[in-house]
Amino acid sequence: MANSYFQFKQFRIEQDRCAMKVCTDACVLGATADVAGATRVLDIGTGTGLLALMAAQRNPTAQIEAVEIDEAAAAQAAANVATSPWASRLTVRAQSLAAFAATQPAPFDHILCNPPFFRNALRSPDAARTTARHTANDTLAFEDITKFAHQFLTLAGQLTVLLPPPEMQEFERAAAAAQLYPVSRLVVHHRAGSKPLRHITAFRHQPQAASQRALAIYADDAAVYSNDFQQLLRDFYLHL
Repeated sequence: MANSYFQFKQFRIEQDRCAMKVCTDACVLGATADVAGATRVLDIGTGTGLLALMAAQRNPTAQIEAVEIDEAAAAQAAANVATSPWASRLTVRAQSLAAFAATQPAPFDHILCNPPFFRNALRSPDAARTTARHTANDTLAFEDITKFAHQFLTLAGQLTVLLPPPEMQEFERAAAAAQLYPVSRLVVHHRAGSKPLRHITAFRHQPQAASQRALAIYADDAAVYSNDFQQLLRDFYLHL
């Protein structure tokens, strides 16, 4: 059973009311997304508020908004924000992405998203967990994210998304249809040389050659984090 909280160096995530708990790949997304220089940041489907809080720690001046359709998760994210050092710069909105878009928010310099991705798997009996993990005709389709980003990203803005490799291929097709193009890709592995677990891909309005690099979470000894992972998460994890 997952812990009811996750303690980081500068903030604490309570997660007992959230279907999706803090996980390693989401932490990698929060630590690697290029939020430097962003004035406005949006976290779509914030869950616990993790990505919004990591962005606030990494960018000391950005105003950050977070959207979450699940009311219990949104309430917990708001509570996590309220106890953080950056409460004055973060806003959690308990609404769908479509409802948020209808408010015509000001453009964002960076949009972060760890979207649901189990398109064809069996649904969980836990409705909240299903909402958090599944897409297609559910609550947050890839096309919803890309169309929103096309409309509400600044001209030089960036959308950074975390997905397994097959789903990222689908997402890239949706992004291309919305005239958003990959500019960088981080391939996350369990260990060096193992099968890719996740792609963290950044998209922009202007097409260009996409750079690619790899990150192994663990060293050869699966109980020890790799040096690269430790460097990436050292400002967040307590024991690094």
